[in-house]
Amino acid sequence: MSSAATATPAWAVSRPGGRDAALMAVAVVGVSFSGPLTALVATSFLAIAFWRNAAGAVLLVPLLLRDRPALAGVGVRQLGSSVVAGLFLAAHFAAWLPSLSMTTVAASTALVTTTPIWTALAARVSGVHLPRQVWAGLALAVLGAALIAGVDVTVSWEALAGDGLALLGAICAGGYMLAGARARTRLTTSAYAVACYSTCALALAVAALVAGVPLVGFSARDWWLIAAITVCAQLLGHTILNKVLSTVGPTVVGLAILLEVPGALLVALVLLQQAPPLLALPGMVAVVIGVALVVRAGRPAPEADPL
Repeated sequence: MSSAATATPAWAVSRPGGRDAALMAVAVVGVSFSGPLTALVATSFLAIAFWRNAAGAVLLVPLLLRDRPALAGVGVRQLGSSVVAGLFLAAHFAAWLPSLSMTTVAASTALVTTTPIWTALAARVSGVHLPRQVWAGLALAVLGAALIAGVDVTVSWEALAGDGLALLGAICAGGYMLAGARARTRLTTSAYAVACYSTCALALAVAALVAGVPLVGFSARDWWLIAAITVCAQLLGHTILNKVLSTVGPTVVGLAILLEVPGALLVALVLLQQAPPLLALPGMVAVVIGVALVVRAGRPAPEADPL
């Protein structure tokens, strides 16, 4: 994994080389399977999120051991941001995953990828000036979300509630990204990922215990699906994106994540024979374009490196 010392500053843009472009393509394919595969699992969403994070952390331990020399001097305080990121990630999964069974995979994915909108708003609240293009993108994304919600009102109130949970998942993902960006200035990607995923798994285990949700006793089919989600979404998706983040920057990674929307739609069509209502498609397109505008123009500091 890349050292945190070489991390690209937030909102900066670096043209990806051939290797990074190939890695991002693999990661986009991986995260595109997350929603459709999760919708196929019969067990609790808390259990799915727990196992994908717990297994992801365990599978990354060999890489953590390889990076051990870079961990010299890292203490509890340095791991604090990773713990915060893990708690936000647990909240993200707890909100977003249930939405996949309440609304369409395409609508849920379109709304949960609005994360850059919320990080941009967080930057503005903290006193950072944002360009006009960011506000135009924000308005377009909000309009798109409203169109999706309006269509889902005609489908069912459950679908509308699913939209709300997907948006809440996006907000929590924003907290995960902001805390993670801070953690990655001090930690290697492997150290950050193991700490973050472990914290997330622990928080989800506590939530499952409180809710009385079993974490074992699933069918063989569900275990295989959870394994596929772990490999595709957690390792090939989240972790690879964390790796290239240090060389291409979060702006390019944010643009790549937008491809999850059409990717998840195609996977859902094949695996679930599930297509979104035609009237919701303009809203999904507006969300994707709006978030793209925010990510593309969203350098919050005027002294940031020019594009």
